[in-house]
Amino acid sequence: MDLTEFMKFVSFERIPFALMVIFGTWLLLQLSMRFLNVLAERFTHRRLLFKQLGAIARFALVLIALMVVVGSLIQFSDEALLAIGGSIALALGFAFKDLLSSLMAGLILLFDRPFQAGDRITFGGFYGEVQEIGLRSVRLVTLDDNLVSIPNNQFLTGLVSSANAGALDQMCVFDFYIGCQEDFERAKVLVYEAAASSRYVYLGKPLTVALWEGPIEGTRDLFAVRLTVKAYVFDGRYEIAFATDVAERVKRAFRLHGIRSLGEVAC
Repeated sequence: MDLTEFMKFVSFERIPFALMVIFGTWLLLQLSMRFLNVLAERFTHRRLLFKQLGAIARFALVLIALMVVVGSLIQFSDEALLAIGGSIALALGFAFKDLLSSLMAGLILLFDRPFQAGDRITFGGFYGEVQEIGLRSVRLVTLDDNLVSIPNNQFLTGLVSSANAGALDQMCVFDFYIGCQEDFERAKVLVYEAAASSRYVYLGKPLTVALWEGPIEGTRDLFAVRLTVKAYVFDGRYEIAFATDVAERVKRAFRLHGIRSLGEVAC
């Protein structure tokens, strides 16, 4: 079927209605996303839930609008549908295979939920917060505020790790190094207290400090005592602020008690 024959099935008198549906859908998307973002900032303990609702609403509104527009503009008879259905499906499959695969992958991501909007994930060498699971791509905001768009279908075969897996709180891991001759017992207590007293810490989950002595990673003859803190920040958005706060507290505590960090020992 050529374009001239196809145009016979288009109801041109329905174009104003289709345009109204498109504009109304766009306006509804803008208002609903803005409303959900306001709710997310107002009720921060439910922030991830509102982001997830936004992703689902976006998919639902676009798919409904697409069906309404196509159904109103194109009217095929039963005979015409049988005659051209296969050829149109084949043509559309070749023309939109990448878009359709990304769309289907996006639906899989929403229901399989390897990660959710608001999660902090690592994928393809990038780490950041999932800002949006869109129709075509996932938008990731890195810690240095770069926006990275990754096609949805890449997540079906790639390895992805989620730091918080749908929870608002998130585990953070910090390493501190001191000389082998320093008071490691005192240092372990100071590091624990520094993390536990931070205003960003979430104490509803365990806070641990592990100690290890040996060569620094990447070296053979530089030995040190490494103290690894595993603590939860109450909201993943404050990951950097939490790390900075703990580092400052540890540095002040070490200085006060005469414990030299690795850099000071090397000097």
